[in-house]
Amino acid sequence: MSIGIQEITLILIVILLLFGGKKIPELARALARASYEFKKAKEDIKKAADEISQEENPTTEYQLKDDPKEPQV
Repeated sequence: MSIGIQEITLILIVILLLFGGKKIPELARALARASYEFKKAKEDIKKAADEISQEENPTTEYQLKDDPKEPQV
């Protein structure tokens, strides 16, 4: 089920009647700004999660001394 041209036209007419021609650019700017902030926050959260996972799983290599029972850090 997809939205056709008639449905999109009807939605745009209703938006135009509800908000008026002068408010639509302001609403579009606010929507674009909110979308940008959402993407930025998503990237920040992803970066923080990657940093935390790197801290929890360090990739430390051990070298063996003469005695294989005691690893040297």
